Amino acid sequence: MAIGTQQTSKTYTATDNGQNYRGPLAMVTTLFFMWGFLTCLNDILIPHLKSIFDLNYAQVMLVQMAFFGAYAVFSIPAGFITEKVGYKPMMVAGLLTMACGALLFIPAANAPSFPLFLTALIILAAGITVLQVAANPYVALLGPAKSASARLTLTQAFNSFGTFIAPFVGGVLILATAPKTAAQIAQMLPAELQAYRIGQASSVKMPYMVIAGALVLLAIVIGMFKLPHIPGAEGGHAAQRDHDSVGSHRNLVMGVIGIFAYVGAEVAIGSFLVNFFHEPDIGNLPLETGAKLLTFYWGGAMVGRFIGSYVLQKVAPRKVLAGNALIAALLVCITMATSGHFAMVTVLAVGFFNSIMFPTIFTLGIEGLGPLTGEASGLLNTAIVGGAIIPWVQGVIADRIGIHHAFFLPAICYLYIVLFALKGKPRVQAA
Repeated sequence: MAIGTQQTSKTYTATDNGQNYRGPLAMVTTLFFMWGFLTCLNDILIPHLKSIFDLNYAQVMLVQMAFFGAYAVFSIPAGFITEKVGYKPMMVAGLLTMACGALLFIPAANAPSFPLFLTALIILAAGITVLQVAANPYVALLGPAKSASARLTLTQAFNSFGTFIAPFVGGVLILATAPKTAAQIAQMLPAELQAYRIGQASSVKMPYMVIAGALVLLAIVIGMFKLPHIPGAEGGHAAQRDHDSVGSHRNLVMGVIGIFAYVGAEVAIGSFLVNFFHEPDIGNLPLETGAKLLTFYWGGAMVGRFIGSYVLQKVAPRKVLAGNALIAALLVCITMATSGHFAMVTVLAVGFFNSIMFPTIFTLGIEGLGPLTGEASGLLNTAIVGGAIIPWVQGVIADRIGIHHAFFLPAICYLYIVLFALKGKPRVQAA
């Protein structure tokens, strides 16, 4: 599977000094911001839908199951289509698909229907999947190979900026009205319950209408912008591919599991934080207040990525990855062993150490793969399905042993990432 076809006559090579690709890099970075913002809004939707439809943790984690499950379904087909039509058409198609998903929130809120909300999330995520499949390897290959991790980390910092502001915006617009308790909902008559659900669900309509408009506008801008072709990334290397396969690269296989573990851990923690801060022995905070504190989790990732883009130019990426993952695992363990505000601070601090993990795992995973890079990108993006499976498993665990100690699952994920950083080595070194 190749990365894309030529779209302009201008060629950008891996030996450019940085002057040539800054414009295209800045344009693609806007996509990272947009999908970060939308992905993080799920953390606001989870407590909101949980209260509206009176769901348990396992049931409400179907939000993340639907959203991140789309990566498993659409990543490889998106990579195949990108090979045929190129980057820019896929980016435009992804943005328009996302707009359709955002607009579907309106009938979902009018119904109101939890299955329809899940359907809207699947369509929204399908569009984001298309963007990820095209944009991540594009940024990694758009410039010198030695700075790929630093470059992708920098663009991911703007992804984190989206996740940083989303909890605040979502908390104000979506969680502004205090929900009724489960006991109060149980006492409602059917007609009264339906009216309550419609009123609560209506708070999502305006934000997602604005989002849909912004996505269409961005699709028009991207469509008018000329993105450069990256030589050597497309097909035409059949002879080499016939004697090689992605499955034979142990480093890639470990990287796929690493992406699965990382996204699963990051999303699981973010998904539970608002409810975690609501617990009496932790913060006893209203959901809206907890949503605002969520900005520190995602804001830490943003700050860490700006810092990491510099550090990764000075320190070997595998060392930085191993250190961050080990500290993240320790912070999660401390969170489980403590309570009150101290537990809140330690779990929020995990966001800072999450910062460089995705871009570093991704670039290390495709290291040295040459013409197999496109196919490898599809596999790595498919592994984002970890954001669907691990939060749901943690939800099942939380329903049985409580939300506090269910965090042991992300801790295990971070320990695997340490293993990948120390043991995963490319069979063929990147040029």
